[in-house]
Amino acid sequence: MKRTWEEINDKIDRGNIVVITAEEMTELSEREGVKEACRQVDVVTTGTFSPMCSSGLLINTGHHAPRINYKRAWLNGVPAYAGIAAVDLYLGATAQRENGGTPSAYGGGHVIEDLVSGRQIQLQAEGHGTDCYPGRSAEGSYTIDDLENAILLNPRNCYQNYNVAVNASSPGTIHTYMGPLLPDMRNAAYSSAGQLSPLLNDPEYRTIGIGSRVFLGGGIGYVTFMGTQHNPDTERTPGGVPNCGAGTLALCGDLRHMSPEYLRGVCIKGYGVSLAVGVGIAIPILDEEMAFYTGVSDADIPAPVIDYSSDYPGMSGDILGRTNYKELRSGEIKVMGKQVRTISLSSYSKARKIAVELKNRIRNGSFRLTVPVAPLME
Repeated sequence: MKRTWEEINDKIDRGNIVVITAEEMTELSEREGVKEACRQVDVVTTGTFSPMCSSGLLINTGHHAPRINYKRAWLNGVPAYAGIAAVDLYLGATAQRENGGTPSAYGGGHVIEDLVSGRQIQLQAEGHGTDCYPGRSAEGSYTIDDLENAILLNPRNCYQNYNVAVNASSPGTIHTYMGPLLPDMRNAAYSSAGQLSPLLNDPEYRTIGIGSRVFLGGGIGYVTFMGTQHNPDTERTPGGVPNCGAGTLALCGDLRHMSPEYLRGVCIKGYGVSLAVGVGIAIPILDEEMAFYTGVSDADIPAPVIDYSSDYPGMSGDILGRTNYKELRSGEIKVMGKQVRTISLSSYSKARKIAVELKNRIRNGSFRLTVPVAPLME
């Protein structure tokens, strides 16, 4: 059985679309088989919610009197990049508030959360001082409604699979972007929604590509390009699932239409700050192959266990074994003969909520699918 994008969008418009979440698709495929699941279902929705460090906000503050070309700027004390044009700024999610050299628990991700929550932020800026932009300094208070533009612009989101991090060699606790890792492998950290994760439900990027419309931070976003570190040419299982991190997405969307429920500033002790981002992608069931892919289960998704004791994990000799997301979500895995408890940086309950919210939007006709204008495969 085959469907076209046009047929699926027509069913959305007419209100008779059949859409279920990736979690529900896994259950349906296991119960009734892939062929029957394909016959019954038009669209499958996915979701993920976790810290995504390679995220940020592009803003235009509007001009000051006298006009100024920003040389340096701070938003709530967090440095923003000013080397774009006049009053454009890019605020990175992992930028930390400058506080006399002391690591701060507040950063770019928190400023983004403050703005999307409707709270006021403070700007301080220095200017170059030129004939056409004579201003040397500027200050101001802004809510999101005061900004000319506020665009969430994320260079790398939605990693397709990822490491499981342990501390196998260091005698003390080490603090990483995967959270604190206890010595002697007393815990293992992972960060993926597994069977709900977008790119794990379309491992060959057949329907997710440049131009795809997505649920981003509670609003609407788009895939603008392959994300940084995009590496689809990795070893895969017979089912097409990569054995380690592979594809990534560059995403953007209007912050004004997003929600603090799906954009949260976070602080990871000993590492720094970041932004937890909620993303959901709808996958059309064009044929049985897509039904098979979206029926993937946690048990089908392998993940490498990596020793983060070295300063550059993932190099030769650091891979200690492999597990899968069913075992990870059980709360305990076996590594080198040892039972290790697991912790997740990714919220599965929030990923499920995103997939359900996206399902409801498609059902009520407020979210149509877009055909990619170019593929993500290199």
